[in-house]
Amino acid sequence: MKINGNEIRPGYMIEHKGGLWVAVKTHAVKPGKGGAFNQVELKNLIDGSKLNERFRSSQTVERVRLEQKDYQFLYSDGDMLTFMDLESYEQIQLPEELVGERRAFLQDGMTVVVESYEGKLIGVSLPDQVTLEVVETEPVVKGQTAASSNKPAMLDNGIRVMVPPFVQTGEKIIVDTNELTYVKRAD
Repeated sequence: MKINGNEIRPGYMIEHKGGLWVAVKTHAVKPGKGGAFNQVELKNLIDGSKLNERFRSSQTVERVRLEQKDYQFLYSDGDMLTFMDLESYEQIQLPEELVGERRAFLQDGMTVVVESYEGKLIGVSLPDQVTLEVVETEPVVKGQTAASSNKPAMLDNGIRVMVPPFVQTGEKIIVDTNELTYVKRAD
């Protein structure tokens, strides 16, 4: 589907310069002289390279729709991850690089979305939030709660995040997998 350059938003997949790109950031610019344009930071879906481009409203680009299918994470074997199709129960193995730094958030039995374009697997989307246990954090110091200062906490998956002072070792918390930040205590 063709869209104008000023309609590109973060998360849009587009075909540009012979490659497949995702818009990471967009910024509408209206200079004093000349026409308005959309400054877009693009990330290549295949090799991960980045590109900054200006798109005028008169330019058109091809917006790409990815095929998305739910899979369940089963296990990892070396640098390969095994997933099962929730409809056909067929298993596939994907390289760890498709998940990237968010690999630590994969949990046994977790449902993920595997994205493909024209039959080629290009990415794995994890849930935006996961529940993890705090395995190590500093104790609360009385009188230090006046300032909204966060403290570091080590989670059971090996990731370190900043948490509010009231969070204790052994508690379960919800973490944003995109920003790697504390969201709230788990119920």
